[in-house]
Amino acid sequence: MVTVSYAGIVSVIISLGTIVSSLLSDRLISWLGTGKITAISVGLTAVAILGFGLAPNFWVLCLCAIPYGLGAGSIDVALNNYVALHFKSSHMNWLHCCWGIGATIGPYIMGAALAGGSGWRGGYWYAACIQLAITAILFLSLPLWKRGEQADSAAVSSSHPDRGAENDAPVKAQEIPEPKVQPAPPRHLKLSEVVQIPGVKAMMVCFFCYSALEHTIGLWAATYLRLFKNMDAAAAAAFASMVFLGITLGRAISGFLAMRYSDQQMIRSGMILTALGLLMLLIPGSASLAVCGIMAVGLGCSPIYPAMIHSTPQIFGKERSRAITGVQMSCFFVGVLIMPPLFGIVADHLSVGLLPVYLSIALGVMAFMQSRLVRRMVR
Repeated sequence: MVTVSYAGIVSVIISLGTIVSSLLSDRLISWLGTGKITAISVGLTAVAILGFGLAPNFWVLCLCAIPYGLGAGSIDVALNNYVALHFKSSHMNWLHCCWGIGATIGPYIMGAALAGGSGWRGGYWYAACIQLAITAILFLSLPLWKRGEQADSAAVSSSHPDRGAENDAPVKAQEIPEPKVQPAPPRHLKLSEVVQIPGVKAMMVCFFCYSALEHTIGLWAATYLRLFKNMDAAAAAAFASMVFLGITLGRAISGFLAMRYSDQQMIRSGMILTALGLLMLLIPGSASLAVCGIMAVGLGCSPIYPAMIHSTPQIFGKERSRAITGVQMSCFFVGVLIMPPLFGIVADHLSVGLLPVYLSIALGVMAFMQSRLVRRMVR
């Protein structure tokens, strides 16, 4: 007999697949390019979602979770690193705002399928059709990605110091140009080598703690409001969604603020607002104040993740940023895998009222590690 709790097994398989593909992404992107990896990854998730809708039993769901996780990890690294290298912090915030919009639309698609009599399978079929359409668009747009990558290579070649000296020298008559030597392909960094880069361990802890913060409050906010603030169950579930509403709206607003403020300023301001939200949750009694606190935590979280990713090439160098981004994504999903269930043990043995304390510890560790990274940038 399969129960609802078995969904946790599917979730674990997806997270493990995401971690593995994130760690392999540097080599895969180097081999296929960002455009192809993006298209293939979306295609994998489309096939997986279609499989969810067609699955005759639980074990097929587990099988479909594998390509879903592999596709999710690769596209995370590919797009995040591409935007960090080629676009402004504003665009990074808006990219992640679109994630929030998609996460919000998903339940409505499922609701429409259920209301229309298609059942839960129909919801997955509708989502798979959307993903397949996006996959087709991405494959059709591959020439645009190729031209962009060629332009990037030309920019790197023109910025080479030896080439710049040649351009500044006077041109001699009948000078025979030297044959062009193809640059050696970049060496892929092993995980052990990435971890040894100064500052990477601190960055890994930052991503782990951020995922702990975002996903633990996202999963446990409704339970906290219901059991600790004595709120009605339906109202608690509705107000708990303020976390993701705050993250989505916050990233839309942060895109404009990032035009004026640096990544580090956005991270600090986000942490301060998150701390204020957690303080509201700690104040006993008022349920309405707790709801405001949950919204504040969502708004505070909104600029932190995009700014940390966007600052990676600046802190560690462009040539190493892709490998480091893969490690960042894997640490993020390790946090997703471990920290929300760990709080479940805390709530079961102690009290769900410790949620803001648990989150404050994660925020404090993240703030400390982030300060170490900032000191490294100053040096």
